[in-house]
Amino acid sequence: MISVWSLTASSRVGQSKGPPETSGVKRLAVAVDDHALDYIDFEGTIPEGQYGAGKVEIWDKGTFDLTNRTETTISLVFNGKRLEGDYHLIRTKDKNWLIFKTRK
Repeated sequence: MISVWSLTASSRVGQSKGPPETSGVKRLAVAVDDHALDYIDFEGTIPEGQYGAGKVEIWDKGTFDLTNRTETTISLVFNGKRLEGDYHLIRTKDKNWLIFKTRK
C-alpha cells in the first residue's frame, strides 16, 4: 500500500504549492485513502463524478524514516529527490493535518 496525501493548491490555476521546502511555512495536508502499489506511477486526470476526481501529479518520490507517531502528531525524515529533511505533521481535525519542515 502507498500512503497518499493531498496538499493545498495554489491560487494560480494548475500550480500546486506542494509540501514546504523551507522551515517556517505550514501547509494543509489531507490524508486520503491508501492506494495499492499498482498506482505508484499513476499521473493523469480522474474525471468529475468519479472517486478522487481531479489532477493527479507525482510531486516527489523517495523514502522516509518515521521518528515518532502519536494520534495527533507524526515526525519523519524525508529522503526524496526534491524533499529532504525533518518534517512534522500535526492533526487539526479528522483527516486534516498541518505539515511543516523543522529547523536544523
